[in-house]
Parts: sequence; C-alpha cells; structure tokens
Amino acid sequence: MQDLRIALLQAHQVWEDKNANLAHFSALLSETEQVDLILLPEMFQTGFSMNAEQLAEEMSDSVSIKWLKDLASKKNAAIYTSMIVREHGKFFNRGLFVEPNGTITVYDKRKTFGLAGEDLTYSAGTEERIVCFKGWNLQLQICYDLRFPEIVRNRIASNQSPVYDVILYIANWPARRNEHWKALLKARAIENQSYVVGVNRVGEDANGLSYSGDSVVVDALGAVNFCEPGNEEVKIVTLLNENLSSTRELLPFLKDR
Repeated sequence: MQDLRIALLQAHQVWEDKNANLAHFSALLSETEQVDLILLPEMFQTGFSMNAEQLAEEMSDSVSIKWLKDLASKKNAAIYTSMIVREHGKFFNRGLFVEPNGTITVYDKRKTFGLAGEDLTYSAGTEERIVCFKGWNLQLQICYDLRFPEIVRNRIASNQSPVYDVILYIANWPARRNEHWKALLKARAIENQSYVVGVNRVGEDANGLSYSGDSVVVDALGAVNFCEPGNEEVKIVTLLNENLSSTRELLPFLKDR
C-alpha cells in the first residue's frame, strides 16, 4: 500500500453555530492540497453539545453532510469527523468517513460520556467499524472510546495480517485531562502495533471547558508528532507503510495475542 498523507485540523469550534464552523473550517483548509485524508474534531459543526433536539440532522437531507461531500470532492481527499444525527427517533454521535466519490462509512460512538450526560442524550453504537481506504485499514473511533482498549484490540486475520493499520480518534477532550489523552493515545499505538491519529479541538466551549488540542500522530513504536498545544493548526503528517511493515516484521507480537 502507498504512504498515507493526513491533515489534522486542530481548530476552535463556535458553540452550536453550524454556519460559523463550516465557514471557519473552509478558511483553515483553503490552502490544504494533495492530502489523502482530513480529520476534523468531534461534533465538528456544533461543539460537544447535548442539545440534540435542536441540532440533530437526518442523514437523508443533511446540509452538513453535503458540505463534507463537497469538501471531499474538492480536495480529492477522504474526511473523518462526527456530528449529531437523528435516526428512527434516536440521537447518535455519529462518525462519518466521507470519501471523495461520496461514499460514506458510518460509525456510531460506542462509549458515551456519562460525566457529561452523553449517555442520557445519545444512543450508543454497538458495532466496530474498519474502513479500507487506499490500501490502509482504518479503525474509526470517537473521543471517550479512547479509554476502553478492549473495543479496539487488534488481532490477526485469516490472511495472517493485522485487521487494521491505523486508529483514528476525533475528540472534544478537555485540557484538564490532557495528560490522559496523550498517554492513552501512545498506549493504543504500542499495544495494537498500529499508527494512531488523534485530533482534538482548542479554545473554550459554552460550558467553560478549555481545550488544549494536543492533536498527535503516534507510530507503532510510540514515537509521537504533536501539534502545538493551544493553537489552531492544520498539520500534515505522512504515515509510512515501510515504517509500519518493518516494525510488525521485527516485533511480531500480535501473533502471540
């Protein structure tokens, strides 16, 4: 498989203002070209809100999804983020992996954050979601999922290869627990012998919570490449196929699991 060039959008989010967030992200990404994948923070056009009744959109007629499709087509890059979706009378914090051709892979956040009442507002997903893109198998995750290593345990498939190569985390993870964020992302990469990419917002939300970003790419040996904490940034990092393959060949411990 080819190397994978990823853009991490570490950005401020305007509280519950979809139009402002879409315009802001468009401006930040205006000069970003020749990337394969763009990651935006969790609940990208609202911030981490429990106001689902007012903010939710249907998959069939979503203005926000149209914006994601248009951006993916324009940049010729896939996009991964999440938003509030209403479906069959329930609300979901839904991850959307949007490809340039308009194909969408859906992942519903499996671990809802009880401390913020997310479990009272949103229905939890029940299924793992791994998407194959440009030869890479990408494990889709959202924020609080990070605290539960059992739901992303890598394993050897029948073809004798690991079932995924990268874990993608998109988040609204408060600065007061940023050391947890950084430590757990590194642990997930090492224990699953995969790349881990974590994208988190910066700024402050309407609940008075501050966010430091600390968006990061971690390789399978635990080497990290951080965004500048607290600052808006579009950071572009290339995931190297040879780096991952050589690590797995040198240390084939996933087969011992």
